[in-house]
Amino acid sequence: MDSNFNDSQQSQFNQETVPDNNLVWAILCTVLCCLPFGIYAIICSTKVNKLWLEGDYEGAKKASADAKKWSIYGAVVGVILMIVYFIFMMVVGVSSFSRGY
Repeated sequence: MDSNFNDSQQSQFNQETVPDNNLVWAILCTVLCCLPFGIYAIICSTKVNKLWLEGDYEGAKKASADAKKWSIYGAVVGVILMIVYFIFMMVVGVSSFSRGY
């Protein structure tokens, strides 16, 4: 019986911790950057804890990585769209100014 107790203790020490679900980054991406990518990142991040508790450790790690990946994609797309919008507004402003409107 003592050996079973030691085995269970050893398995607890070997067991990894729950991966970060990246929910904060997904929400920030949704609110500040790109809605579609952010929503998908939120969906992925909410799966992490559920999969981990079900024992699907690889699935939880993949969901965590997907949430992080889609949050980054959304942030990059959001920044690119802001830059394009800024350039567009500068071109429109300069052309309006040169016409005398």
